[in-house]
Amino acid sequence: MPRVLISDALSPAAVQIFKDRGIDVTFEPGLGKDKDKLAATIDGYDGLAIRSATKVTPKILEQAKGLKVIGRAGIGVDNVDIPAATSKGIIVMNTPFGNSITTAEHAITLMLALARQIPQADASTQAGKWEKNRFMGVEITGKTLGVIGAGNIGSIVINRAQGLHMKVIAYDPYLSADRAINLGVEKVELDDLLRRADFITLHTPLTDKTRNIIDAAAIAKMKKGARIVNCARGGLVDEAALRAALESGQVAGAAFDVFSVEPAAENPLFGHPNVICTPHLGAATTEAQENVALQVAEQMADYLLHGAISNAVNFPSITAEEAPKLRPFIELAEKLGSFAGQLTETGITKVQITYEGGVSQMKIKALTSAALAGLLRPMLGAVNVVSAPVIARERGMVIEETTREAAGDYESLITVTVVTERQTRWVSGTVFADGRPRIVNIKGIRMDAEFGPSMIYITNLDKPGFIGKFSSTLGDAGINIATFHVGREAPGGSAIALIEIDGDLPAAVLEQVRKLPQVQRARPLHF
Repeated sequence: MPRVLISDALSPAAVQIFKDRGIDVTFEPGLGKDKDKLAATIDGYDGLAIRSATKVTPKILEQAKGLKVIGRAGIGVDNVDIPAATSKGIIVMNTPFGNSITTAEHAITLMLALARQIPQADASTQAGKWEKNRFMGVEITGKTLGVIGAGNIGSIVINRAQGLHMKVIAYDPYLSADRAINLGVEKVELDDLLRRADFITLHTPLTDKTRNIIDAAAIAKMKKGARIVNCARGGLVDEAALRAALESGQVAGAAFDVFSVEPAAENPLFGHPNVICTPHLGAATTEAQENVALQVAEQMADYLLHGAISNAVNFPSITAEEAPKLRPFIELAEKLGSFAGQLTETGITKVQITYEGGVSQMKIKALTSAALAGLLRPMLGAVNVVSAPVIARERGMVIEETTREAAGDYESLITVTVVTERQTRWVSGTVFADGRPRIVNIKGIRMDAEFGPSMIYITNLDKPGFIGKFSSTLGDAGINIATFHVGREAPGGSAIALIEIDGDLPAAVLEQVRKLPQVQRARPLHF
């Protein structure tokens, strides 16, 4: 009989799910706060169910000899050392969609409170004052709401705002035109949203591309007197720049549930009369907490009893027998997707994945999920092989899979084609006998390049002198070139270079590379 340890507070109904399905469950809420005691207790359990209080460290995992699955009731898994769990073959599951309605409702609640200064008026009234003239609010009916991020939560906010008779516009590079029509929302570029919106609400993950997406420059483009709501992630807004804008009147008010440093004992926004703050309450409703608890219990039971994997953040839905053969192709698919994703900056309308040769007989759904995860992660951050297809569908992307038994020059070949509003980009790769994935074709240009942790992608004119000038530029900057792969359409025509380097490429050196005479485009890549 499988054994599950619950080390945080889960609802009695979730505990009962385990029992009803024949799983031996130990319920010790609060155990997760004592790392040493948890480490001493965990051995012998097949599953560990947690919330945010339990920190699953390598030390704890070292003692978890028979652990097969960790289930997190909630979306965030930063309290689990995922690489350590993966190295031990432990599946890590979360419940990414159980909090969506609750978080969306909190954003709407903060927007309404901001429009009418509810917290400030409440404090004043309960202090014995009667300041009707001080708290002059604004109506939201007919106002323009700018939604940054139109995924699961953002889509719910759009729907609720439309019910309040607001005009809603949305910025999301992954939102297709068809999906925007279905949502009844006008899709716009970020600058247009900033210029037009009376209220702005953020619903995007925190990634390198979205960090400080609302900074001083963005605030300067806003309509004077705009109001900002953030229930997504701390770090999306430059809080110091926002404080300055509040002081100047460029921004009329802000309502934040998340902060760049949490718990937030202090913050630049604190103390301003036109700011509302809540302590990360986006998912804090009875219904949401119950939903994620029940969901994680069902997922863990399904895996322990039947081997079914749902919402895993570190492994696709494949059996133990399929894993050794599939693993290098999963890595290839994910890296091909990542290659395309790191070069894509406009809305994706279609993703076509072609499997040729031996790989066409494998479980291509897992490979497609891996390719989509790699494609979406550069923009959306916390995307895994399970959630990627759902996220792609939410944004209206058309996913096409094609299989062909013959592969031409290669025993197996995967081609990922990304169609955006402006262009079509495709890249092909294979796995040779050494088990290492390689890129073999980029937009019709042949090459043979392994993926490296840090690379530079360059499109250039095939003219003498490029390689020498490029190498000198990096050499003068003290950057070592590990590998250098080139390909071209025809002599003197368009060419592509993929260069692996040791370490990251400084921004200043990247600008020097872009200024070289033959260079058309240069982009750093990370795998």
